[in-house]
Amino acid sequence: MNNYPTIESLIGQTPLVKLQRINPNSTNQVLLKLEGQNPAGSVKDRPALNMIAQAELRGDIKPGDSLIEATSGNTGIALAMVAAIKGYQMHLVMPDNMSEERKSAMSAYGAVLHLVTKEEGMEGARDLAISMQEKGQGKLLNQFANPDNPDAHVSSTGPEIWQQTQGEITHFVSAMGTTGTIMGVSKYLKSQSDAVEIIGLQPQEGSSIPGIRRWPKEYLPSIFDETRVDRIIDVAQIDAENVMRDLATKEGVFCGVSSGGAVSAALKLSEQVNNATIVVIICDRGDRYLSTGVFNPV
Repeated sequence: MNNYPTIESLIGQTPLVKLQRINPNSTNQVLLKLEGQNPAGSVKDRPALNMIAQAELRGDIKPGDSLIEATSGNTGIALAMVAAIKGYQMHLVMPDNMSEERKSAMSAYGAVLHLVTKEEGMEGARDLAISMQEKGQGKLLNQFANPDNPDAHVSSTGPEIWQQTQGEITHFVSAMGTTGTIMGVSKYLKSQSDAVEIIGLQPQEGSSIPGIRRWPKEYLPSIFDETRVDRIIDVAQIDAENVMRDLATKEGVFCGVSSGGAVSAALKLSEQVNNATIVVIICDRGDRYLSTGVFNPV
């Protein structure tokens, strides 16, 4: 019989493409890592698979068990997909102001949604997820404290970027939410060359950008190690949304708001340096934001 691929085997090995029209400095290459090409549509496919697979290997969970996670969207969709593949009941806790596409995608994969209010936010979602585990309603994967989250990027995303740039990468730019992506990629890239500059993004005060957070100190993900980030840039919501729309209309790259923020920061960086190879994580696709109207502002 032919050895056909399975869905989970398609996670990773995403393309790296060059910005063609909106890079302000032609001496630099700004390269986009298109994580929306993963089967569930985001960079979170990688840690979702790794968190469940490693928990299975340790004997922490087995098919048929109930799993719990707090999410703002992409991790939940990815976990719902992996749970469907492997035979788990996935319970996802999220704020009720997340886009309808995100909620519908999770439900389509068979996940059960538990909503908290916009005011409670992700902090409230995380608290409820912990409470659910304490009540025996399932096993909390806890992407915010689970080393299997960044380890997914140490073993896959980081090596892919290094190989795809043939070791020429000078700067890595990533939004920071759970911080798993930037922690894992930083660990790998710094092991290859300490000269690679790691740049993390957080929203400016008052800005709301799905997937990027300024965590209160008591909720800062425990997987985060500030020594792995060389510079943190504050991104304005308006800049993130404008660049997101420019990526679609001028580059044909259809992505979400946090990716627009990451490219916005990369473009500002490109104005400050020369002969650089800047790699930016494009963490998801734009189709899961259409109902918000962000692509058609009034």
